[in-house]
Amino acid sequence: MARPRKPLLSRDRIVEAAGALVDAEGLDAVSTRRLAAELGVSGPSLYNHFRNKDEILDAVADSVSAQVDLSMFEEDDPRDWPAALHDWAVSYRAALAAHPHIVPVLAQGPGRRPAGLRVADAVFGAMVRAGWPPAQATYIGALMRYFITGSALGSFARGFVDDETAYDPADYPHLGQAHLLADRRQQVDEGAFETGLRALLDGLAFQYERTAGRTVRAEP
Repeated sequence: MARPRKPLLSRDRIVEAAGALVDAEGLDAVSTRRLAAELGVSGPSLYNHFRNKDEILDAVADSVSAQVDLSMFEEDDPRDWPAALHDWAVSYRAALAAHPHIVPVLAQGPGRRPAGLRVADAVFGAMVRAGWPPAQATYIGALMRYFITGSALGSFARGFVDDETAYDPADYPHLGQAHLLADRRQQVDEGAFETGLRALLDGLAFQYERTAGRTVRAEP
């Protein structure tokens, strides 16, 4: 029998299959046995590419990080640091919103994941170039990750049922329209994210004038 032109199994195929399982059914759906069945291979063959399930999920998480746009942090990009942070945050949230079940893994931090580390490096480097002290640049990177991953962990709008009888005005006089939120999930969640992001960036701009701004002006 002729040898197949392409190897039956590869890291990319495993990550793609695992990512599809996570997207469809959540983290608990992923096991080496299930993945092997999905890929039509024997279970032990997965260990030629990954040592365990955690390594596979790490790779899935990193594949999502790789979808985040980092072009705004390149040195020749004309955007100032607030605009760069804004556009990056929007791109980052979009990637997480497309793959919400992997967010708990991403929220643990980049560890040794190459794409995740490139994200952290790009943000930190851009903030230092903009004049933020290194410690503050670190805080900004952490703050943005808290905000973005937190926004992707759940939906405010989905927290309310679409039954108009569920919220008795005698008990909840201000929730008379809450049953409408579920049908307006995207509008509410995206609006809340943008409102919070703008408020966060306005606050950072104020701090910049008090701290990093003085540092930049003090330089010869």
